[in-house]
Amino acid sequence: MIVPVRCFTCGAVIGHLWEEFARRVKAGENPSQVLDDLGVTRYCCRRMLLSHVEIIDKLLLYERYSQERGPG
Repeated sequence: MIVPVRCFTCGAVIGHLWEEFARRVKAGENPSQVLDDLGVTRYCCRRMLLSHVEIIDKLLLYERYSQERGPG
């Protein structure tokens, strides 16, 4: 899934923070500290970034199965 542009609860714009957040957490930083550094203070916005799953990376591992149908 693509990270939402806005927080579902308060409507704050958070989409631009995802790349920085993901990069720093992947590098081993504490997610709480990264969110504090990025200025994300509302718990609803923090939830949006903490709970996001990049499902598209998992979906790309599979090929689409196509089955040709016979007559009738």
